[in-house]
Amino acid sequence: MDLLSRMEELILLAVWKLQDEAYGLEIRLHLSEILGRELSVGAVYVPLKRLKKRGYLSSWDSEPTDERGGRSKRFFKLTAKGVNALQEVHSVQEKTWRNLPDIGLGWVPA
Repeated sequence: MDLLSRMEELILLAVWKLQDEAYGLEIRLHLSEILGRELSVGAVYVPLKRLKKRGYLSSWDSEPTDERGGRSKRFFKLTAKGVNALQEVHSVQEKTWRNLPDIGLGWVPA
């Protein structure tokens, strides 16, 4: 079993959420909002590259745009392998959280 890191999981979920708007900057902004802190460029782009190499994401480049000084955007999309990886990590998390005992700190997961 090749489990995802937490950041890899969050990036795959962001790509899923953003759909046709899933490119580097939007992924970074989305995750920064969720996490409540600004993420560095490398914190997003390094795992994106790794996830693509592992076959969890596919990517394509847009046409160059004037607003980006003639540069294109690289968009990402989940592959079937990426969806399977998310299903696997979700299943492991559910099993891990299930039936945890009360340790006297006033919180027990539902």
